[in-house]
Amino acid sequence: MPNNIFFMKRVQHIMAIMVVMCCTFSCNKTTDAGGESAGDINEISIIISDVLWNGEVGDSLRKKLAAPVDGLTMEEPLFTLNQYHEQSFSGELKNGRNIIYIDKGPKKGFKIKQDGACKPQNMFTITGKSIDELLMEIQMHADEMIRVIRQTEISENQKRNEKAGLLNTADFASRYGISIKMPASYKYALKNNEFLWLKKDIPGGNANMLFYKVPYTTIENHKDIAGNIIKMRDSVGNMYIHGQDVGTYMVTEEAYSPYLFMTSFNERRAFETRGNWEMANDFMNGPFVNYAIRDDKHNCYLVIEGFIYSPSSPKRDLIVDLESIIKSVKFQ
Repeated sequence: MPNNIFFMKRVQHIMAIMVVMCCTFSCNKTTDAGGESAGDINEISIIISDVLWNGEVGDSLRKKLAAPVDGLTMEEPLFTLNQYHEQSFSGELKNGRNIIYIDKGPKKGFKIKQDGACKPQNMFTITGKSIDELLMEIQMHADEMIRVIRQTEISENQKRNEKAGLLNTADFASRYGISIKMPASYKYALKNNEFLWLKKDIPGGNANMLFYKVPYTTIENHKDIAGNIIKMRDSVGNMYIHGQDVGTYMVTEEAYSPYLFMTSFNERRAFETRGNWEMANDFMNGPFVNYAIRDDKHNCYLVIEGFIYSPSSPKRDLIVDLESIIKSVKFQ
C-alpha cells in the first residue's frame, strides 16, 4: 500500500511538471505565432462598426490619423486607414503592424499592447460607454498613437533597408563621426571635401541625400532660425544642385513656407525643417526634409537633408524612407 501511494504521488508530480511545460510551450508559441508583422508602410487597420465609422467617431479618427502631411504641396494623409468589421478581421489581417479597436464598452479606457500576434505590432484599444466618451479618449490619446506608430514605421523602414543591403559607411565616419544605415541602392552623385550628395533612381524620378557641415552662426545668426536655414539651403543649392540647363539650381520654394521644428536628435539639439524645393529658372520641384544637428564635439551643425523628385508619384512614403535613413544616424 505505501508503495502504491508513493507511485501515485510520483505520477502526480510528473503530470504537474508536464502541465507546466505544456503551458510554457503554449505561451511561447502564442507569442511567436504570427512571426513578422505585415502590411504597407504607414497603414493602420481600424476595427470599428459601420455606425461608429460613418459618424463622429470615424470623423475624429480621420481628422487625427489622416491629417495632411506637413511639407507636401499635394495633400496626402498621415496614415492610410483601412476599416474592418470585427467578424471579418481574421487570418493574415491580424498580423498587421498597427491595429486600432474601437468599441462601446462598460467603461471608458485606452490600452496599448505591443508585439501580441506578431512583431513588431501595435494594438490600441479604445472603449467608452457613449460617443462622447469615445471622442474624449481619441482626443486624449491620438498624439500618443501617432508617435508610437511613426516610430514603428521608421524602424520597419530601417529593417527593410538593412535586408536589401547597405553601403559601407567608413567615409561618413571619417568625415562626420557618424554611422548611418545608407541603402546600397544610393550612388554618389557628387563628392568633395565639403559636400556629399547621394542619389538613387525611383519610378518617375529620384531620391537624394545631402551631407555637409556649417558653423554655428550659419544657423543661429540673429535667432532667425527659419530664415537662416532657407538661406543656407539656397546657397548650397546654388553651389552644388544644378539642373540640366545653365542657370538652374535648387532653392527653397517661396510659395510654401517651410515647417520648422526644434527637436532633439540622439540627445543633441536639432532643427527639423520640412518644405518644398524648386529649381530656379526651371519647373522641377518636390518635397524635402532637413535636419540641422548641433555637434558640439566638432563646433558645428551637421546638416543632413533628403529630397525627392518624382512629379507623378505620391511622396509620403518616399519622405518616410528618407527620414528613416536620417534617423539611423548615430554619433561615434
